[in-house]
Amino acid sequence: MVALLLLIIIYLSFISLGLPDSLLGSAWPSMYSSLNVPLHYAGFVSMIIAGGTVVSSILSEKIT
Repeated sequence: MVALLLLIIIYLSFISLGLPDSLLGSAWPSMYSSLNVPLHYAGFVSMIIAGGTVVSSILSEKIT
């Protein structure tokens, strides 16, 4: 039972690693107009996502 729960957590973590990048590219054209921001703000959002990935990779050793 514990192994199955751990496998589900690992699977969801793996899926969530690639999810933000692909969602940003497909959802931003419809999001930016409702948020009242310029189109080029997608670059800022992408940099924040990349920075968060780097920080989480660096800090993962302490968590493990």
